[in-house]
Amino acid sequence: MLEFDALWAFALLPAPLLVWWLLPAYREREGSIRVPFFEGLASATGASPSSGGVLLKRNLAQRVIAPLVWVLVVGALARPQLVEPPIERTESARDLMLAVDLSGSMSTRDMFDPDGTRITRLDAVKLVLDDFIARRAGDRLGIIVFGTQAFVQTPFTIDHELVRALLDQTRPAMAGQQTMIGDALGLTVKTFENSTAEDRVLVLLTDGNDTGSKISPRKAAEIVAASDITVHTVAVGDPGSVGEAEMDLETLEAIDTPPVVVATATSSRRSTVRSMR
Repeated sequence: MLEFDALWAFALLPAPLLVWWLLPAYREREGSIRVPFFEGLASATGASPSSGGVLLKRNLAQRVIAPLVWVLVVGALARPQLVEPPIERTESARDLMLAVDLSGSMSTRDMFDPDGTRITRLDAVKLVLDDFIARRAGDRLGIIVFGTQAFVQTPFTIDHELVRALLDQTRPAMAGQQTMIGDALGLTVKTFENSTAEDRVLVLLTDGNDTGSKISPRKAAEIVAASDITVHTVAVGDPGSVGEAEMDLETLEAIDTPPVVVATATSSRRSTVRSMR
């Protein structure tokens, strides 16, 4: 639609009429000689006498063009602007953070892709998250990676392709060999501080147990819950693992009851990757 930024300019439209009504007509005087024998003089010289006062008349083109030009000038002074239809922008009602375990045990090749090819636990997580991210239209996503330390890999963004690309660049042990689940939960609370979304969600994906966080996972989970952040845990790997690779399902259940098991593997049964909800 067309809008005018200076509507006051249209008050100048009647200005030519005011000038025509209020100002006297233009007159031009010329010198002349008055003689008593004018007609005889004109006849002798062969000239054709005319009226002493001449009133100029405008033609049709002048009557149309002059007002049109004035209207265009006033219209230009009014600064016309073409306003395009409003651009509708839908703000995300949900901020979703993905906390991905990058400890050394995530390099264990006890997972299988849909084709039956043996892959690492981290590769299995990437396969699952790729489909999960594809179905998160309208959500802002972010990534926290953790091992010995926890880091923000991707702040909240609606650029899901960027999230996929940065997730694909992660490697096992990139953040250290250990598994600091409590520190990852603590960093999550800090990351959500500036979030104004109505629905704030953390998806925690890990294959092991906490190996020495500054704050215990259970205590960190209480802080997360107090910040109105919903936590969903995803266990990756073999529940029968022992030692450093042992999965602490009890703690994961305390954080989110129950955890969603992406895949398991044992010596007698091969596992396959299943999609997250």
